[in-house]
Amino acid sequence: MPVVPRYAEVDQQGVVFNGHYLTWFDEACTGLLDDLGVAYPDLMAGGHDFQVVHSEIDYRSSVRWRDAVRVTAECGRVGTTSFTVTFTVLARTGDGAERVAVRGHNVYVVVSTEDWTKRSVPDGLRAALTRSGAT
Repeated sequence: MPVVPRYAEVDQQGVVFNGHYLTWFDEACTGLLDDLGVAYPDLMAGGHDFQVVHSEIDYRSSVRWRDAVRVTAECGRVGTTSFTVTFTVLARTGDGAERVAVRGHNVYVVVSTEDWTKRSVPDGLRAALTRSGAT
């Protein structure tokens, strides 16, 4: 997922404010599901949603305003009621190469849209995530 940091995402230190990476992760997760053929509205219509229950972010180098950035997402694990998506934020250097700026992951728990309690990962979502290489 390509990103160009907007002026409003940069703090007084001149770098992307840390909280914006979680927004980028969320958008990249939605993009991953789209790529896997899992439409979020269909998941909701089937009575399922998912919520972040754990996030980790490791900062390696700064991302600045107007840097060319790409966020990758891949599912690394599927459990009974949860799945983990890992993210890498890549920033393009002056010579056109990419450097890792940020790595992180979110753990998502599947919930019912009726009572918001934990549910098993639906078969269609599990199949798509497993096809993508998740264990």
